[in-house]
Amino acid sequence: MRVLVLGHTGYLGGQVAARFASLPGVRVIGGGRSAGAEVPVDLASDSVEGLAGRLASVAVDAVVNCAGVTGGDPVRLAEVNARGPAVLCAALARACPTVRLVHLGSAAEYGPSTVRVPVSESAAACPVTVYGATKLAGTVAVSASGLDAVVLRVGNPVGAGAPVSGLPGRVAALLRGAGGGAGAVVRLGDLSAYRDFVDVRDVARAVEGAVGASGPLPPVLNVGGGEAVLVRDLVRRLADIAGFRGRVVEQGAGGARSAPVSWQCSDVSAAAEVLGWRPTYALERSLAALWAGGARPGGEGPV
Repeated sequence: MRVLVLGHTGYLGGQVAARFASLPGVRVIGGGRSAGAEVPVDLASDSVEGLAGRLASVAVDAVVNCAGVTGGDPVRLAEVNARGPAVLCAALARACPTVRLVHLGSAAEYGPSTVRVPVSESAAACPVTVYGATKLAGTVAVSASGLDAVVLRVGNPVGAGAPVSGLPGRVAALLRGAGGGAGAVVRLGDLSAYRDFVDVRDVARAVEGAVGASGPLPPVLNVGGGEAVLVRDLVRRLADIAGFRGRVVEQGAGGARSAPVSWQCSDVSAAAEVLGWRPTYALERSLAALWAGGARPGGEGPV
């Protein structure tokens, strides 16, 4: 099997590429903007015709789109998260319409929950941020394409190499910079929100399952930890793993990308039924991997 992974050097894309590379009989082809990409792809600017020609030349069995941005101005978010999947789908329809497409979406597409129960794929998508809206636009483009495609709506991924643009990676970087003294202070925004965290290795496993599943798949499947975790608790656990003896001070609002959503949790039962997938890594193991592996700059990958 030949699998093209777009965004293969990013946070999630790197995990996905490594997962497939470990499987016998699978040839991973990296696509993206990096100098080492076998297939040069820039979904923010590529034409449908140009991309279709490159896709036809590599003759793959599946395409995994991990390319995305979590921060930046609205134009950049729309170019990559909304235009990108639309261009990719149009190019696939021309070049290789029978390949399976697995696209990584985001739980931010759902928006705020009126009741504190895990959100299923049938829930209305009402994003309240530009990021969530652009990710939803990408999901709609994939779902309406007529391709053999599935969108995996990923919760808040955590693990080794988490980018500093997301909360876990940013907290890890701040803890490293603060030092271990009792007088150290880490300043963060409001930590009273609840989030669904999922290990990046579990995300890669879900992608593997979606690529290899037989028959048509539902248009959208949730991929999350299946548990609402108080963000303040996540910070405390990571500080404990880091051996941080100082103070964590909350001041101001939470992150602009997620502050309007106070509680978030995904119902992952459909992924269990369709893919045989469930999260396997406890949050402590994910945070330990994050601390051991460090954080990365940038803001690629759905969060």
